[in-house]
Amino acid sequence: MAEEVPVTVRDGDREETLSVERGTTLRRALRDADFEVYAPAAKVANCSGRGICATCGVRVWDGAGEEPDADHWHDALAARYGYPRLSCQLTVDQPLTVELIEKRYWGQLLPRRE
Repeated sequence: MAEEVPVTVRDGDREETLSVERGTTLRRALRDADFEVYAPAAKVANCSGRGICATCGVRVWDGAGEEPDADHWHDALAARYGYPRLSCQLTVDQPLTVELIEKRYWGQLLPRRE
């Protein structure tokens, strides 16, 4: 039997904790639970999880409140410039907290609400 890992997802006012099979990509886990990681246009035209369109970005923390280790080229840019992490390039192997980001167009983020 596969080990399951808790992933807490925040989407606006909605918060839900999922039980995700260890080794699943975060993108797959979110989509399987009917959470939307794409802007409207990118729902149809995206790279299907290959890490090249940069439209499935989320904010993510591990159980200690730190960002998970980076192992994708986009992660280096994310760390340097404060971009969200690509959910398609994160493997669930530890408890995570994920914040979905409201997007308007392709991968464009909406301004932060103060």
